[in-house]
Amino acid sequence: MIVRPRPNVFTILFALRGSILPKVAPKVVAITALACLVVGLEQRHAEWFPVTAGIGPFTLVGLALSIFLSFRNGACYDRWWEARRAWGTLIVEMRALARLIPALLPEAGQADVRRRSLRRAVGFAQALHARLRGLDEAGAAEPWLPPQEGLSLADRPNAADAALAGLTHDLAGAMRAGAFGEVSFATLEHKVASLAAIQATCERIQGTPLPFAYTLLLYRTAWLYCLLLPFGLAGSLGWSTPVVAALVAYAFFGLDALGDELEEPFGTDANDLPLDALLHAATAPVLDALGESRPEPPKAERFTLR
Repeated sequence: MIVRPRPNVFTILFALRGSILPKVAPKVVAITALACLVVGLEQRHAEWFPVTAGIGPFTLVGLALSIFLSFRNGACYDRWWEARRAWGTLIVEMRALARLIPALLPEAGQADVRRRSLRRAVGFAQALHARLRGLDEAGAAEPWLPPQEGLSLADRPNAADAALAGLTHDLAGAMRAGAFGEVSFATLEHKVASLAAIQATCERIQGTPLPFAYTLLLYRTAWLYCLLLPFGLAGSLGWSTPVVAALVAYAFFGLDALGDELEEPFGTDANDLPLDALLHAATAPVLDALGESRPEPPKAERFTLR
């Protein structure tokens, strides 16, 4: 995610870090070169090679394409924002567990259960982070779980869910041992269920992209529009056509590329969610409750927070 001060006029015009321009630059250059070729043909051979088609049809198609791109980007942003809300809720629930578990298991006889339960919560967050980033989730959770369980995580289909199952088992065992009552257990189980719901939300976002046919339709239409636009402008704008075509291509291809980034909010693109920083925020209070040292929070590098 891009983290930088409010931009001034100079930054708005020339900033590349966080801009979508580097991704769409080859396409914009190609459209500009085509526009230069079309203008040259129109001015040299207009009498026998009429290449201009008029601006009327492009106005209507451009308006419709702009609306469709806005709808798609709105849907992509909804996915990005829902993912951010899910991780915000994860931070809240992890802080709640860091308060409740030590308070309900204060006695020395329950120290092992308290420590094991808190470490399972950290293991869950680590496994979920790895799962969403396409990393080794079993390897991420293993250091935080009991040794005998870490060996079997590779055989489990979902290491994060396995960590939650172990957490529920530990809390239920503490209740049966008389550490707290059923009401307190129900409160803790509600927190565990919230963590499971957060995981399901993230997996739904990751596993259900926007319909491919919708994306393909917009992508094809944007390309056709930008390729044909110089033919409609060359007769009236002359050598100003490449400039206008480049601006239109930057706007349409930029919106499309930005939608691609927002559609997959758990990736590592510049505008994706900073999962590393969110993971640190979620696990820091639990590590404090465990009395363990916390790693330094991730810092933005060249205005990018991972």
